[in-house]
Amino acid sequence: MRNASVVTEFILLGIPHTEDLETMLFVLFLSFYIFTLMGNLLILLAIVSSAPLHTPMYFFLCKLSVCDMFFPSVSSPKMLFYLAGNSRAISYAGCVSQLFFYHFLGCTECFLYTVMAYDRFVAICYPLRYTIIMSHRACAILATGTSFFGCIQATFLTTLTFQLPYCGPNEVDYFFCDIPVMLKLACADTSALEMVGFISVGLMPLSCFLLILTSYSRIVCSILQIRSADGRKRAFSTCSAHLTAILLFYMPVVLIYLWPTPSPWMDATVQILNNLVTPMLNPLIYSLRNKEVKSSLRKVLYQLDFLPEQR
Repeated sequence: MRNASVVTEFILLGIPHTEDLETMLFVLFLSFYIFTLMGNLLILLAIVSSAPLHTPMYFFLCKLSVCDMFFPSVSSPKMLFYLAGNSRAISYAGCVSQLFFYHFLGCTECFLYTVMAYDRFVAICYPLRYTIIMSHRACAILATGTSFFGCIQATFLTTLTFQLPYCGPNEVDYFFCDIPVMLKLACADTSALEMVGFISVGLMPLSCFLLILTSYSRIVCSILQIRSADGRKRAFSTCSAHLTAILLFYMPVVLIYLWPTPSPWMDATVQILNNLVTPMLNPLIYSLRNKEVKSSLRKVLYQLDFLPEQR
């Protein structure tokens, strides 16, 4: 069958209602992007270089940091490129790649948060069996599984979007290629595909969220049975960072994909928070209240000569 797609490139119109703000946005988003990359790289180095942190919880945190470095890199370089006054054109293949990797990394993170919740559940509810249940082999399987199922979900959504013919307008009213804006440009009826996509995008995060909720319900029940107030406080503190990160991750997802009629400006603002701000905040969330990570970070910074040597 002949390919009905005659569009060879798309034009990214950028964030709605931000005309004449390109320079300010370029400086702001470049700062966010650099801090995101540096923060997550430091967390990665701190965990890899510290033997006491070679545990399942920090192993999954390492993978989260890797995802948080790549996730903003899907859309930010192109956005910064055209904010600097360069071409807003993106090739058809580039648009497909953006959509695929955005959902691949997003879905991987969603599954990863679920696995991290399960890790905390085992650690608090079954502490004596923790090392047996969360063995190196189990951790490797779980970590690989997050990427595998993320890839399946992203492949399905990308195929669903780009099997449509694109033969007319090519102006993407957004700052990167995503499902809702791409469907508006298709030269075919997309109502059925919009419903399938809505169910697919909504069902996966909802399933993960319910599993996380189940894990934390069991965790709260176990913590409340601890007689020592200090013990309860320690148990809650190990989960607080993860719960904060989950809220920051899920709130934008709900507003972007499941909100009935979001305004374009609000949608773009929430998407920026999801793409740049949340990955930038994750290193702070996981290090500020964690003495081991902070101690390891100091050692890394001393080795890189960013901090004066302790006397």
